Amino acid sequence: MRPNLKRSLVSGLALGATLLASQVWAKDDITVAMQLEPPHLDPTSAAAQAIDSVVYSNIFEGLTRFMGDGAIVPGLAESWEISEDGKTYTFKLHDGVTFHDGTTMDGEDVKFSLDRARGEDSANAQKALFAGIADVTVVDPLTVQVTLSEPNGNFLFNLAWGDAVIVAPESIENIKTAPVGTGAFKFSNWVQGDRIDLERNAEYWGAQPALAKATIKFISDPTAAFAAVMAEDVDVFSGFPAPENLPQFDADPRFQVLVGSTEGETILSTNNKQPPFDNVKVRQALAHAIDRQAIIDGAMFGYGTPIGTHFAPHNPAYVDLTGNSAHDPEKAKALLAEAGFPDGFETTLHLPPPSYARRGGEIIAAQLAAVGIKAEITNVEWAQWLETVFRGKNFGLTIVSHTEPMDIGIYARPEYYFQYDNKAFQDLMASLNETTDPAMRTEMLQKAQTVISEDYVNGYLFQLANLGVAKADVQGLWVNAPTAAIDLTGVSWAN
Repeated sequence: MRPNLKRSLVSGLALGATLLASQVWAKDDITVAMQLEPPHLDPTSAAAQAIDSVVYSNIFEGLTRFMGDGAIVPGLAESWEISEDGKTYTFKLHDGVTFHDGTTMDGEDVKFSLDRARGEDSANAQKALFAGIADVTVVDPLTVQVTLSEPNGNFLFNLAWGDAVIVAPESIENIKTAPVGTGAFKFSNWVQGDRIDLERNAEYWGAQPALAKATIKFISDPTAAFAAVMAEDVDVFSGFPAPENLPQFDADPRFQVLVGSTEGETILSTNNKQPPFDNVKVRQALAHAIDRQAIIDGAMFGYGTPIGTHFAPHNPAYVDLTGNSAHDPEKAKALLAEAGFPDGFETTLHLPPPSYARRGGEIIAAQLAAVGIKAEITNVEWAQWLETVFRGKNFGLTIVSHTEPMDIGIYARPEYYFQYDNKAFQDLMASLNETTDPAMRTEMLQKAQTVISEDYVNGYLFQLANLGVAKADVQGLWVNAPTAAIDLTGVSWAN
């Protein structure tokens, strides 16, 4: 019997049209919004979280990397061996890795990156992470040996930070405006004040991302952020700045609301060297003047976990020390009187752009005024904050969320912007770095938390929640943020 050629032809055409339509309509681009525009795109020379948000894993990669669940996994290093004394790490690099400009990534680039990060003239915001490196030797193009002066139980963790990504000497001159990395996406374009465009790296050494293009838009105003998401002008808003709107999105089937944790200890940073904050009683008074739950409710609409020290509550080693700084205005006034300030004093309060700082700062200023501390608010952009507060140390108080992972070690750096100088704490951190036994490390971390809480180094407010809104069919976004990143390498559309 002859087959029905007409029916077969029609069926074939229909099947072809269906396949063609699915290929044509399969969405492979995305627009992601974030509140803050980075000052530049070199994660190895600035402290701005917004830099890592754009480039971490997308453009730049390190020897190790964080996954969305906080795990540390191999990155550009496919494996490593650690010597018995814990001082020598031998990294085996992936073969066939190239930078976006086509140049080969090899051991010389690893040595360049680590030597640059730890060099005397290094501008790396986390230079202390690399201080324990005594030598970096290129054994062969795919093997690098890193020797430490002392064992460091955090070393592989430290190498996963955005500050430790691998860069190339050939492209370092223009890294701030035209970054060249090894990641799954290449930098394409930057329209200042508006957006950064990324495109898929067709030569990527690892698994190809599902997305061919990504646009990262900057929308600083919370009202405009709400409007952009509601109008579906953006597909994702990472770090959504208006938490009061989240219930509305949650009730709308077009969207999904992502609520997770971050490593962001949100603190009232205090200049410990500037009088009167060089007096521990004044710092203690400051802590008791603050009602952290009122700040969480008023500025973050309930999103955030109270903290009493600089440590993430989801970390197994966390100690709840909020009782050390319970809200007690009368005690705050008494402490001020004991410190010689019965009528209070005046100081400055620098507030960077995030909503937690601007909104929280207004609440804190009122709380401080109630005990006699008059804080003059100065709203600053991130570039001003980095210059005046972080580098210049010209401030009394400021509010910032420290989003770096498990970064209590910054309190062992007297030159750090809040200028806390405690030799006993520094020795404790040095011992921690040399310790690999998990139980001993937990004990040391808990002691460290207690020391800075009882020294009232800063006003400890809350752990920042990771709040995001996305269209319902976007999948693969990080819910939690173990480091500052909008990792697009695993993101796709459900259709």
